[in-house]
Amino acid sequence: MNMTYSVAIPAYNAARTIQETVSSVLNQTVPPCEIVVVDDGSSDATAEIVNQFGGCVRIIQQANTGCGAATNAAIAATNAMLVAAVDADDVWLPHKMERQLARLAQLGADAVVFSKMRQFRHDNPDRSSGDEPDAWSRSTMLLHRATFNRVGPIIDPPGNCGEMVDWIARARHLGLQTDMMPEVLALRRIISGSMTFNLGDDQRRAYLSVARAALLRRRKASQQ
Repeated sequence: MNMTYSVAIPAYNAARTIQETVSSVLNQTVPPCEIVVVDDGSSDATAEIVNQFGGCVRIIQQANTGCGAATNAAIAATNAMLVAAVDADDVWLPHKMERQLARLAQLGADAVVFSKMRQFRHDNPDRSSGDEPDAWSRSTMLLHRATFNRVGPIIDPPGNCGEMVDWIARARHLGLQTDMMPEVLALRRIISGSMTFNLGDDQRRAYLSVARAALLRRRKASQQ
């Protein structure tokens, strides 16, 4: 079983969370060969904090382009055949990659593996309880690099919300298996005031646009 993998982390003004996120990746029972953080135009100390890690952790800085584009840039800068990703405010549990690598080895190259995440509030130190939804999320995604390239880049919609909804819909449209592991392997941080905490009209329109695009793809496929 191939246990060599790279990790892509898009980050924007993540100084208050990025240290814990990167540490949770480094502390995996099966550690990564490299971690690439793309600092997407941050105005805080995100880059300085990441640079303190050294070793297999490196950072790329760019002008702000969106979370999807930053993820694409991070994945493009990595080298392993297997790629995982995590948002800069989420946390991996120590056995996440060990479990997911084994699952992906079972399913084969035409699969994308996800898992459940437990939600916790940034201002609450208790992380032992909380909602545990299926996380069709960048933070739980593991796949072969060739599979990512087959689906194509993550596209930031207007409003910058729903980019993973669109990407996963495109993966399914190609016939790839999207597998949800039934255990909690990561933690999702809920921060009051964040974009996903309080969705505005632009964000709601973004989700509607990616849902409409997925519907049109299915309709076109059924007519062929």
